[in-house]
Amino acid sequence: MGTQEVRPAFYALRGGGWRDYVTLLHPPYTLWHLSYVAVGAALAPHFHLNRLLWALASFFLAMGVAAHALDELKGRPLRTRIPSAVLVAVAAVSLAGACAIGIGAARAWGWWLLAFVVVGAAAVPLYNLELALHTDWGFALTWGAFPALTGYFVEAQTLRVETVAAAAYAFALSLAQRALSTPVRQARREHGTTAGTEPLERALRLLTWASVMLAVALVAARLR
Repeated sequence: MGTQEVRPAFYALRGGGWRDYVTLLHPPYTLWHLSYVAVGAALAPHFHLNRLLWALASFFLAMGVAAHALDELKGRPLRTRIPSAVLVAVAAVSLAGACAIGIGAARAWGWWLLAFVVVGAAAVPLYNLELALHTDWGFALTWGAFPALTGYFVEAQTLRVETVAAAAYAFALSLAQRALSTPVRQARREHGTTAGTEPLERALRLLTWASVMLAVALVAARLR
């Protein structure tokens, strides 16, 4: 009897075709970090659903698509068969789309948003091509605290005490995610096993749902 292949992530689909593109999105983690945008937005003194939706679209393109495409380009951690040229094109187009949304938002709601556009546009290649910031703290800052801060600022055009608290929440939870995901990732990708990591993966799944449900609850409360 042959040994069953261990996939590179607990959410990775069987390789090939359209499944590679779904796996590329890291669906649980993308949802998790988009939830920080929603939490930040829901805490703002004035809430506008359309602003949140545009912010989510921008972060999905930049973080969910472009960042993960560059991450796959750097060493093929998910073992997809997507050609390198396609990964580069997907990353470039998605990041350009995210920036276009940001520039449009800045024109409509306040030019200070351009500072967030610049930081986000720089963070994607710097982190995911491992040029800078590629540490646990860098991850927590760029994909945890930064989305929460941006979500709030899009709505309020200012930062206040609750913004710092939301960013600290996202930062700390992102560090917890790294503490759980690093040994899981190493076991699957370097040793080809899931032995001993099942409780960590279960915790990651539960934390994903907890983060998303918190964001949904906060946004729903603002829509009442």
